[in-house]
Amino acid sequence: MYAIIATGGKQYKVAEGDVIRVEKLGVAAGEAYTFDQVLAVGGEELTVGCPTVAGASVSATVMEEGRGKKVIVYKYKRKTGYHKKNGHRQTYTQVKIEKINA
Repeated sequence: MYAIIATGGKQYKVAEGDVIRVEKLGVAAGEAYTFDQVLAVGGEELTVGCPTVAGASVSATVMEEGRGKKVIVYKYKRKTGYHKKNGHRQTYTQVKIEKINA
């Protein structure tokens, strides 16, 4: 059984036991979290919501919060001597999918 959930402006296909990284949720490590925006639930047959599946949820446990690898942003304009270097590290929350309730 799998589900498609929406969180942080992105969509993820998850199954029980999966470990995924989502946008920062602001929940401490070890706590339970429930994803309510379930767009579809699949298995033997596919159930697609309009826009979400009524009564469906995905239970997960927060494993850790962290920051991703640094991405370098380099701006440059030729002939003017303009250049600017910036870095960015996106924060994430790593969760383990425990149960798909459909």
